[in-house]
Amino acid sequence: MVEPADRPSTAGQRLGATESFGVSTLEPGLRPPAQAPGRQVSIRVQMLDDTQEVFQISQRSPGKLLFDLVCVHLNLVEGDYFGLEYQDQRKMTVWLDLLKPTLKQLRRPKNTILRFVVKFFPPDHTQLTEELTQYLFALQIKRDLACGRLICNDTSAALMVSHIIQSEIGDFDETQSWQHLLHNKYLPDQDAIRDKITDCHRKHVGQTPAESDYQLLEIARRLEMYGVRLHPAKDREGTKLSLSVAHTGVLVFQGYTKINAFNWSKIRKLSFKRKRFLIKLRADPSNAHHDTLEFAMASRDCCKIFWKICVEYHAFFRLFEEPKPKPKPILFTRGSSFRFSGRTQKQIIDYVKDSEVKKVPFERKHSKILSGGSMSPQSSSFRSQSQVPKESAMSVPLADQPDSARLGHQAEFNGSEEPVGATSPANGSHDMQAAPGSDLAQSRQNHHVAGSEPEQQLLNPGSPGSEDSPLGSPFVIVNGNGSVNGQGMGGTGVLGPGHSPEGGQLSPLTSPLLTDAGYVRNEDEDEARRKKFPTDKAYFIAKELLTTERTYLKDLQVITKSFQDVVGKDEAFPDFINNLISTSYDPLYKFHQGFLKEVEQRLGQWEGRSNAHIKGDYQRIGDVLLKNIQGLRQLTIHLQKHSECLVELERACRSSRKVEALCREFEQQRVCYLPFNIFLLRPLHRLLHYKLILERLCKHYPPTHDDFRDSRAALADISEMVLELQGTMMKMENFQKLLELKKDLTGIDNLAIPRREFIRLGCLSKLSGKGLQQRMFFLFSDSLVYTSRGMTPTNQFKVHGQLPLYGMTISESEEEWGVPHSFTLFGQRQSVVVAASCASEMERWVEDIRMAIDLAEQSSSPHTDLLSTSLSDNKLLEDGGGEQESEEELCGSRSSLERQGYRGNTTVHVCWHRNTSVSMVDFSVAVENQLSGNLLRKFKNSNGWQKLWVVFTNFSLFFYKSHQDDYPLASLPLLGYSVTVPSESENIHKDYVFKLHFKSHVYYFRSESEYTFERWMEVIRSATCSASRSLPSTRKDLY
Repeated sequence: MVEPADRPSTAGQRLGATESFGVSTLEPGLRPPAQAPGRQVSIRVQMLDDTQEVFQISQRSPGKLLFDLVCVHLNLVEGDYFGLEYQDQRKMTVWLDLLKPTLKQLRRPKNTILRFVVKFFPPDHTQLTEELTQYLFALQIKRDLACGRLICNDTSAALMVSHIIQSEIGDFDETQSWQHLLHNKYLPDQDAIRDKITDCHRKHVGQTPAESDYQLLEIARRLEMYGVRLHPAKDREGTKLSLSVAHTGVLVFQGYTKINAFNWSKIRKLSFKRKRFLIKLRADPSNAHHDTLEFAMASRDCCKIFWKICVEYHAFFRLFEEPKPKPKPILFTRGSSFRFSGRTQKQIIDYVKDSEVKKVPFERKHSKILSGGSMSPQSSSFRSQSQVPKESAMSVPLADQPDSARLGHQAEFNGSEEPVGATSPANGSHDMQAAPGSDLAQSRQNHHVAGSEPEQQLLNPGSPGSEDSPLGSPFVIVNGNGSVNGQGMGGTGVLGPGHSPEGGQLSPLTSPLLTDAGYVRNEDEDEARRKKFPTDKAYFIAKELLTTERTYLKDLQVITKSFQDVVGKDEAFPDFINNLISTSYDPLYKFHQGFLKEVEQRLGQWEGRSNAHIKGDYQRIGDVLLKNIQGLRQLTIHLQKHSECLVELERACRSSRKVEALCREFEQQRVCYLPFNIFLLRPLHRLLHYKLILERLCKHYPPTHDDFRDSRAALADISEMVLELQGTMMKMENFQKLLELKKDLTGIDNLAIPRREFIRLGCLSKLSGKGLQQRMFFLFSDSLVYTSRGMTPTNQFKVHGQLPLYGMTISESEEEWGVPHSFTLFGQRQSVVVAASCASEMERWVEDIRMAIDLAEQSSSPHTDLLSTSLSDNKLLEDGGGEQESEEELCGSRSSLERQGYRGNTTVHVCWHRNTSVSMVDFSVAVENQLSGNLLRKFKNSNGWQKLWVVFTNFSLFFYKSHQDDYPLASLPLLGYSVTVPSESENIHKDYVFKLHFKSHVYYFRSESEYTFERWMEVIRSATCSASRSLPSTRKDLY
């Protein structure tokens, strides 16, 4: 059930507006706003797919209501990018004013057809988070090409038309493609380049309609005429020109060539006087232009139309929120009262990011590609009268869909089981062989879900059909094979797709994983069981040793069993590396098997499950630790070889593609829930855990305690081992992090080179001619690299540029640019202005960059080029230069990345979506703060508590049914989350409960004792708060 406060509201209510008709944010299925009383009038609207729809409005209703009806009809969330245009009585094309009554603008409504078209063209189409929005933009580009408005060279035109054809008829077939081109006109001079179009179409095999839309928009946005609507004018000398407006400012064209551009930051005022359009510039001594530029247009009405669209473009792209209306004057008016009405681009992005928008499938009117399923009954009934383009969620290939769309799973709690039914195509089992490692029989054998709700699922990998939407699909990582954008989930699935246990849509990055389905514990039974256990703090410290040792042994098993089974069957894997890993890890695995048995026996005695309590020597753990740590010292030679294993494995991957593919394929398996290199370093990390456990034990015991001497001796031994291996550990952590970052980046030759150290990664907004754009920055000891996330199946980050740190200076520039939390980096070759999300984030970046600059100046080599292409090329790509793009350049990286099959659930992607950053110091702290154990989990609106085995590592919580499971059911990245204690108003009347919350998502976890409660709070805070201010100096030696 959804609480009354959480129920969907009207669009205006969501934005805090006083009126209820504030459009384009109505969720699919909601009723349109109430009509004003009065006679109803029919208004015809032509959609982007050339269909016409009729809408009934009252005589007095404003234009906003009509636009709202269109957006509801389309199920369009990001409707503010669009508008309604029409020809007035003067035969001039104007935009429908959303604040004025519709019928006062349309003098003859029965004879007027309004056109629903794109009004605001963003600089980067990846800012459009909904697939439906991207599809509508693609239709607009198709229309602009056909009417000759989007001018480009033949290569770009042929490439764009080939993507349009691929989205409409699918893969290339010579006869079909030729016939399709004969019967459809995409370009005014299409016949001249028909061969070019077919040649390009041949290369798009396997490309889905959504991918074709993406590629079409990727090419279009680079063109000079992208989104340009020309308004004829003349300069003072009478030269014929054209004016246009874009996200950057006012543009001046001569013919189809841009000859000037006036950025919004340079413009002081825009106005018009009769037929003269005036641009007043800010005073600038270096500017050769006059203070006021004057252009003559055909009439006053032409000036006013262009002035209005300029006002709207400026407000949409530059303002944070919708401008407020001016107060009405008492005596007389001066100037126009026109203002922009609607959400700004920032409000749209924030709304989609923060809200829980339901994904509704849509159909593509022109596409002949057969869908793999139909729309849900709800959407079918809602759209029964509609022919608006909507693409079915099943039109994407099965391999690109979440496992919940391919696999029905059962999970088992409390010993009962019920079959999982597939009531909708979104969670039906279409093709059981499509997902590697998703065998249905094995899944049902290992996971069964019980309870009154057989359809409930344990996780929501994301909404089908939203693979290009970083903000539109829930970020749930399934068995380490999840995807930020809803692709390629390699894990088991058990909530209906797109729904939370509370009945609402799961929002990006916050999907809580395991539902309330099925198992509700008997709390009286639980309390009685708890009272029988010891209450001594030493017991719970010993129990932490037990739970973490179980997880550690499972991690070793990934190397000694799972990995060995895979590589042992493949002749391509070098035998010497296989033997090296086997001889280094097998002895440790056998040793820790015995250690775990001893700890389990001691805990069993401590809990009174045997007669050992009669002797009185069972309430201790120091003796077990001392004995086994002394035994572990004998295996130091094997621990020292782990760095060699990591280095040799990386060399083998570099030298052999087969070995690299084999390792990558293993990382896709559910048992490998972390990057495999992290498992290789687990034995070194475990030494730190033993040291921390013994430190807590010695701090708790008084010197007179029987166990104090053994605990202190064990602490001395393990501290000596940690000191001996600490240098190797830090180097390997840095090396391992560089290797992982290399997998997330494309466009870098060699990241892991000697003396290069990783320092920080995270999101910053880079100021360019297009305004502030989100970029992922990577700070190393010798350079700063900035990237953007590629909309490819692998979601790798594409490098745009590199700033060498040698000779760099940094200064705060908030006052200069008027951008909060901004600072400028002055390099030897270029300067970059960036802005952080908050003051604390800016402080961390500035501090680390200054430290990195000092490191770079102490280095002997002033600069090492990381990029595989020149800086000028990368700068060109970012700023939209270069009209000509070959198909290989545009799609080569996509196809190569598809072959890689790399996951999109890494820390880098979490930082990208949650707009935060992580330093190497934070990673080092996370290594020390690992925890395992049973927790009871409860959702905000659920009644019972569900028992789960939870592992905290790598900034994430991993959820298991029990500690015996080989792989997690799901996971929850914690970056950006807050951990607190529930308030009285939340009615959680239980002890030892902590609350995790991120925006509107709240989850409660209940531990068994005060000690475990404090430990979970401690380790989770280490992941949700930056550790760079309080880190011991020994760990800072990494830098």
